[in-house]
Amino acid sequence: MRTRLLAALMFLVGAPAWAGCREVTFEGQDYTVCEVRAGEDLRIFQNGPEGKPYGAFSAINRNLGDKRLGFAMNAGMYHPDRRPVGLLIVDGVKEKDLVVGESWGNFGMEPNGVFCIGDGFSVIETRAFQADPPECRYATQSGPMLVIDGELHPRFLADSDSRYIRNGVGVSADGQTAYFAISSDDVTFHEFARLFRDRLSTPDALYFDGSISRLHAPELGRDDIGFPLGPIVGTVVAPEGRDDG
Repeated sequence: MRTRLLAALMFLVGAPAWAGCREVTFEGQDYTVCEVRAGEDLRIFQNGPEGKPYGAFSAINRNLGDKRLGFAMNAGMYHPDRRPVGLLIVDGVKEKDLVVGESWGNFGMEPNGVFCIGDGFSVIETRAFQADPPECRYATQSGPMLVIDGELHPRFLADSDSRYIRNGVGVSADGQTAYFAISSDDVTFHEFARLFRDRLSTPDALYFDGSISRLHAPELGRDDIGFPLGPIVGTVVAPEGRDDG
């Protein structure tokens, strides 16, 4: 009860006030959280100029010309050839259709959902998205949902022994701020979802992936490497010392 009251209070006073990426400790677990606000150049990346998946943060940076990634992380589940499992919209073009109904693995742990970048940000449960799709300049479908209308996914167990490095996204109630989080150590779904609901005060949040989860955060000296990735979400910024505004 005390936790829910604290969460409600945070909704009233607003989300954590920071910009960029920070280290956050919640309930004894360490996370990195990157905040992006509406109006920033947030994109989802999949294929490079040759039509092949980027696969890595460095490949995106090589193709940004005189700009660079501000932050980035993997943004949804993908097949072995790095094609996205679910809906993918890149710069207004639908590259993969919405997947509705039974599926495999964590993606198929309904309800799953969609992260949409439009005028603001939203995380929307898949069937609600299908019924009334918003205008998304970029979108990625993943699953499961972590938080749905302020409630944890009904299949998450507080005493689960399934623990992985996990990453995902939550959106503020006004749709103006997106919080991207990755755990420093192995956590359960229940623990990870509570971070979004009770610390970041996001009424809706979506799981991206586990075990392969990686982060690019130059301000923290972090540029994770590993197996090639599918969809990647990140901000595009001007190099330090230059203002494009």
